[in-house]
Amino acid sequence: MSTPSTAPSSTADEILACARSLVMAGGYNGFSYADIAAVVGIRKASIHHHFPNKVDLVRTLVARYRDEARTGIAELERHVSDPLAQLRSYAGYWEGCITDASASFCICAMLASELPILPEEVALEVRAHFRFLAAWLASVFERGAQQGLLRLSGTARAEAEAFLAAVHGAMLSARAYGDPKMFGVVMTPLLDRLSAR
Repeated sequence: MSTPSTAPSSTADEILACARSLVMAGGYNGFSYADIAAVVGIRKASIHHHFPNKVDLVRTLVARYRDEARTGIAELERHVSDPLAQLRSYAGYWEGCITDASASFCICAMLASELPILPEEVALEVRAHFRFLAAWLASVFERGAQQGLLRLSGTARAEAEAFLAAVHGAMLSARAYGDPKMFGVVMTPLLDRLSAR
């Protein structure tokens, strides 16, 4: 949930940024080192110097993505205390990313759709990302229910998993229709239903 830095980047950072865009667009098998070399303007050997193989590259990419998500969630927790507002902020973050095309899809959601074919090292990182988000969302739902701010129809954990699935489904709808507004079409009624106010 954080935005990429605008500071000068190293070659490894450029490679990771390019791989991130390519994974977001086409998944694990949707790109090669030749694709990255062409975009970044380096030789494939330079990529291998930083990331000996594709598994190392994508595992590092997902680990960094998870760190960014943890940092973003920590910032959200510091600045927004109301659980419903936290859910709205989280959904709003993604709505903004989809609208301005800075991140049209969660790379972990994209990779999760490929779990049966992913190398185990990458799959472990993807699963860890989902576990982290689900645990955070469950804590938000639990606090929201305790404070009388959220209306739950199941356990906090079940609500968290359903909310996460709705966010990823809304991303998919926006992509399928080629319309960023579809994200809000899906998420706004859900957030309104969750509100106990």
